[in-house]
Amino acid sequence: MKLYEISQNYLSALEFFGDVDNDMSLDTALDTFEAIEGDFEQKVISVAAYAKQLDAEADAIKAAMERMEKRRKAIEHRADYLKDYTKICMEQMGKKKVACPWFNLSLQKNPPSVTVYDEAALPFEYVAEVTTTKVDKAAIKAALSAGVAVSGAKLSNGTRLVIK
Repeated sequence: MKLYEISQNYLSALEFFGDVDNDMSLDTALDTFEAIEGDFEQKVISVAAYAKQLDAEADAIKAAMERMEKRRKAIEHRADYLKDYTKICMEQMGKKKVACPWFNLSLQKNPPSVTVYDEAALPFEYVAEVTTTKVDKAAIKAALSAGVAVSGAKLSNGTRLVIK
């Protein structure tokens, strides 16, 4: 039985035994509620255990991704180093091209790029001003907690499930 079905059974039993025209005994009602509650607790425990298992699996995946990210960066760094090494050696030897059956290597000039060495000396028309805004939730929370009305924001308390 699914957790939501158990919850629905509990609500149905409450409605059924709460009916004044019902002639069921108190013992029958208590037995019914105990059975439903036992099923509910067991199911909640099972669902929580599965949630913890999924959390552990997600953590393992995250750790593996971090390891793979480090490995990817190391491999990319090594490839960049080898390309630079090859370029330097070709330049030293005066070789502009090297051909092989799998690929061709050639030294080419890069397109022009700008190197800014003193931003303060640049004319105003070449400097763009960038403005960013960010909501200060800590300040809003402090103001709302102090009783100050902040339009567009409110304090809200939710609930969360804690599995220890």
